[in-house]
Amino acid sequence: MASASLQFFAFILALFGVFGDITATLLPNWKVNADVGSNIITAITQMQGLWMDCTWYSTGMFSCTLKYSVLSLPIYIQAARTTMVLSCILSAFGICITTVGMKCTKLGGDTDSKSHACFAGGVCFILAGIFGLVPTSWYTREIIASFLDQTIPESSKHEPGGAVYTGFISAGFLLIAGVIFCTSCFKKQQGAWIYPPKQHHFPSTEQESDAGYNLKDYV
Repeated sequence: MASASLQFFAFILALFGVFGDITATLLPNWKVNADVGSNIITAITQMQGLWMDCTWYSTGMFSCTLKYSVLSLPIYIQAARTTMVLSCILSAFGICITTVGMKCTKLGGDTDSKSHACFAGGVCFILAGIFGLVPTSWYTREIIASFLDQTIPESSKHEPGGAVYTGFISAGFLLIAGVIFCTSCFKKQQGAWIYPPKQHHFPSTEQESDAGYNLKDYV
């Protein structure tokens, strides 16, 4: 019962991680203009994301421009696009697989099949968390390096936006969920290896009767 409750808790964490992963991938505020120097009195908020750049004016106007050219983008944005999409796909696969493998569901067949499905779903969550953690860390590193660069004017400096923090938290949720699913299945299999089921050997009465019959023939 405790293992089933723990798996359900991990499944809820994975759901939050999937929704946060998709949200972080689509949000345009991976980095925003920093409020330093002369930018403090500006009436324009500029945001840059993986797929579009947006500008928010103090009058309420909001405009976005899609990034059509892939090759013209910096390498860290191209890598972030690829890894975030892979993270979303793997986490969605993990949700489908763990739904079958969880103990509280009636899908997946016998106990061994459900255990293997649960382990596979946990691996998908761990890979999705890694794929989500790498681009957010790399993107944050580029923003900080650009912010600390003295040769870049203050009007061109940026800070990490809400999408980066959402990606970090979602990756953490997916990693925790994946570890819980994998360890819950591993403990069960390890217990089966340490304490294997005892096999009872019963003498075959049929062989004894046949042996007695053969001896009688020779008397």
